[in-house]
Amino acid sequence: MDIVHGKVLGMKTVAVSVFKQTCLGLLEEVRQTGKPIRITKRGVPIAEVVPVARDESAEWRGAMKGSVEIAGDIVSPAADPDEWEALRR
Repeated sequence: MDIVHGKVLGMKTVAVSVFKQTCLGLLEEVRQTGKPIRITKRGVPIAEVVPVARDESAEWRGAMKGSVEIAGDIVSPAADPDEWEALRR
């Protein structure tokens, strides 16, 4: 994507009426391609749909994989049920 004098060259331009009819498809296109789309009304730009910037540091799932060691039974109760005060009645 080339930017010259504050304008993005080669950006897809869509009339607002077309955007209204095909909004979900265009949003999916932006997500997949990573390229913004300019929305116009009577030829005048009114908005741009741009992809969300990904923050790689926010990817936390699986970050601690392999760092935990299970040292014993993690399913059974920690104490014998005969020792539970709630069951003594």
